[in-house]
Amino acid sequence: MSATLQGTMEDLIKIFYHYSGKEGDKYKLNKKELKNMLQVELSEFLNGSNDSSMVEKIMSDLDENKDGEVDFQEFVVLVAALTVACNSFFVEYLKSEDCSK
Repeated sequence: MSATLQGTMEDLIKIFYHYSGKEGDKYKLNKKELKNMLQVELSEFLNGSNDSSMVEKIMSDLDENKDGEVDFQEFVVLVAALTVACNSFFVEYLKSEDCSK
């Protein structure tokens, strides 16, 4: 993993294009590619959930232009939303640790 913000941005781009274009448009993730990416890269977020309904919900939420695929911009929205959620959890955890001291 990268230790810099620039490196992290590069990794994000590489990850997207690693999964996109295996079928159809090489600049977009179709449902199967999105599911594969989520299972491999974000398996802890899918843990214990119904994979197909989760992928359907994520695809529906991300696919702003309703073309049945997720482009890079739509993908970044997912990453940003998950990052914000993780940060909120982390902040709450730190606050609870401070209170227990």
